[in-house]
Amino acid sequence: MRHLVTLNDLQSSEIIEIFALVQELKDKRKAGERPQLLQGRTMTQVFEKPSLRTRLSFESAMCELGGGASFFTCKEAGLDGRESVEDVARVIGRYSDVVTLRTFSHELIKQFAQNSSASVINALSDLSHPCQALTDLFTIQEVAGDLAQQKLVYVGDGNNVAYSLANCCAKLGVPFVVSSPDGFELSPNFVKSLQENQTGSTLEVETDPQKAVAGATVIYTDVWASMGQESETERRKKIFADYQVNSSLMSATAKNCQFMHCLPAKRGLEVTDEVLDSQQSIVFQQAENRKHLAKGLLVWLLQQQ
Repeated sequence: MRHLVTLNDLQSSEIIEIFALVQELKDKRKAGERPQLLQGRTMTQVFEKPSLRTRLSFESAMCELGGGASFFTCKEAGLDGRESVEDVARVIGRYSDVVTLRTFSHELIKQFAQNSSASVINALSDLSHPCQALTDLFTIQEVAGDLAQQKLVYVGDGNNVAYSLANCCAKLGVPFVVSSPDGFELSPNFVKSLQENQTGSTLEVETDPQKAVAGATVIYTDVWASMGQESETERRKKIFADYQVNSSLMSATAKNCQFMHCLPAKRGLEVTDEVLDSQQSIVFQQAENRKHLAKGLLVWLLQQQ
């Protein structure tokens, strides 16, 4: 049984396989073909956090592949303390072929996967957002070609998205730079471990965003205060003020640098309208690709079963 709890669950060669499958299915859809590869298969989604792209991408993906999907909040599924995680995982696993979980606690997803007889996909936790990172690298490959020739620079909070991007870039040999304010960077232990244990890693940490984006072919940002951090919004606005992606920062990059954001965006904070709505922005192609990535990932995981 294969799960996707973090990107450590995938080998580099397997990510390449998934990307090829994603591209094949996307091309077929564009040509009017929707192969029913998962007819009769079932997916259960259990979400603690609200969602637009994640929920819709997986549900529409399963529908286009011929399968069915059910959705529960954590409370409805009994993960609010009504039942043990182990019992809920054992029941849902017997009803489903695949389970997607979107939670605050990363440990909950790990525990669920340990007890589920269905494949478990981390659709977001406070530690990791693997499906987003896979979508992002697939999108860069689709737009720019050879990933090894890119320089991806993440500007902002060293959160779950930054963590997963660093991991995915290391596996695919993509030069990756993270620029965050002091106290909001990726864990030094994680950075050290990635640099020592991932032979393809070219992860750099640069506090100064102007220096970080020099030569960048892609700039990426995320909200300064994620879900659950709303009380810190005003404090973070001051701390992150110099990390806004605006026309000035974009002008310090390589020619034709692309802009990415995992959405939802707080316009006028981490990114200006001028950048988000510019021709350099591939944000909405990136958002669309969440569905295509979900299709490829679902087919690949269920083939492993």
